[in-house]
Formats: sequence, C-alpha cells, structure tokens
Amino acid sequence: MFPEFRDLISTLKTEDAHFARLFQRHNELDQEIKNREAGPLPADGRTIETLKKEKLLLKDKLYVVLKKAATPA
Repeated sequence: MFPEFRDLISTLKTEDAHFARLFQRHNELDQEIKNREAGPLPADGRTIETLKKEKLLLKDKLYVVLKKAATPA
C-alpha cells in the first residue's frame, strides 16, 4: 500500500499515534477479510462488503495523512 510513501509510513507509524492506529486497524481488517474469504465456511457477503468498505475508508484517511505529511510546510 502506497509504495511511494514507504519511508514516510515507517516514520509516521512511530511518530504519529493516530496514523499508527489507523494503519494497524487497516492491516487487521485486511487479515480478517482474507480469513473470512478463505475460511472453511462461506462468509456472509454483506459482512465482507462492510469490512471492505471500512478498510477502504481507512485507506483514504491514511492517504490524507500521508499527503499532508509529505507536503512541505
């Protein structure tokens, strides 16, 4: 995710608690979606859709923080 911001992501994960929480939650959602899609029982499509929407919203929020941090003051 956002390879052009790899170094900035590393920095923000250690220096910005809000960014770190968003990033962690995004990764948790990503793993939960993968687990539900690959699970032994078919996952509820609505649940997966809801999780994917939340993950996308977090990705948008992360991008806003990254763009703001990358813009010189």
